[in-house]
Amino acid sequence: MGKQQKRPPTGRLVYSTEHGRICPQCLRATNNCVCKADRPAYVSDGAVRIRREIKGRAGKCVTLIEGLPLNSDQLKELATRLKRRCGVGGSVKKHVIEIQGDQRKVLFNYLEEEGYSVKLSGG
Repeated sequence: MGKQQKRPPTGRLVYSTEHGRICPQCLRATNNCVCKADRPAYVSDGAVRIRREIKGRAGKCVTLIEGLPLNSDQLKELATRLKRRCGVGGSVKKHVIEIQGDQRKVLFNYLEEEGYSVKLSGG
């Protein structure tokens, strides 16, 4: 006799061979998800964090903005306004806005004017 596999105690279905990936909130296939519109794009504590990063970027400085409660289209629009305000390039990756150079002061002031609760994090 072969060994029986033990199932995790939670037993929450994540993938079905019949339907594919399952939404954790409404427990339907992700392409038939009914809660997608209600679900926030990004869950945070309400504070927008601005930090500077150099590590892993060949010595180039980048300013990162995290924690914005916006969907992807709104995030791209805000990133465009921020890049225009700073006069530099940038991008949006994994719900994080990346702005080239150390632009923390400019971004901090602009986001506070827009009504966000902003915190500087890191060094």
